Amino acid sequence: METQKHIEEHLWDYIDGTISSEEKTIIEQLLLSNTEWKNKYLELLETHRILQSSGLEAPSLRFTKNVMEGISKYHIAPATKTYINKRIIWGIGFFFIAIFVGFLVYGFGQIDWTAKGDNNLSIDLSRLDINKFFNNTYINIFMMINVVLGLFLLDNYFSHKRKSFQKKV
Repeated sequence: METQKHIEEHLWDYIDGTISSEEKTIIEQLLLSNTEWKNKYLELLETHRILQSSGLEAPSLRFTKNVMEGISKYHIAPATKTYINKRIIWGIGFFFIAIFVGFLVYGFGQIDWTAKGDNNLSIDLSRLDINKFFNNTYINIFMMINVVLGLFLLDNYFSHKRKSFQKKV
C-alpha cells in the first residue's frame, strides 16, 4: 500500500507535467479506479489553481527605501554620552578618592612620629600595627573596590587624553 506522501509526490509530478508518458497513463488509470487517488488529486489540483491565481508579487524597487523610512519614524535611543551626566560620574570618582585619602590620613595619624628608631626618618615602624586597621574583611573589600575604581578613572583620563591628542594630529 502506498503512503500518503508517495501519492502526493506522484500527483504533483502529474500536475506539473514532469513525468514520462508511461507514468502518466498509470496515474490516469489510478485516478479512474482509486477514490483515494482521485480525492487527493482534486485537493492538490485546487491548491495548484489557488497558487496560480494568486500570483506572488515581487517586492517593489523601493522596498529597501520604504523599510528604512518606516524604521526612521521610530525613536532611536541616543548614545550614552548624551544622557549620562559627566558631573555625577566625576563626583562619584572624587568621593572614592576622598575616602581613600581619608583612610591614608587616618592611618598616618595613628603613627607615633616622636618615637626614635634605627632608621633615618626617626620613625619607629615596629610600633605601627597595621593589622588593627586592615584585618576586617569588609575594609579589605572596600579598599579593593576603591583601587579598581581608581584604575578605571585613570584609564578614562588617559583614553580622553589620547582621543584629544589624536584629534590634534
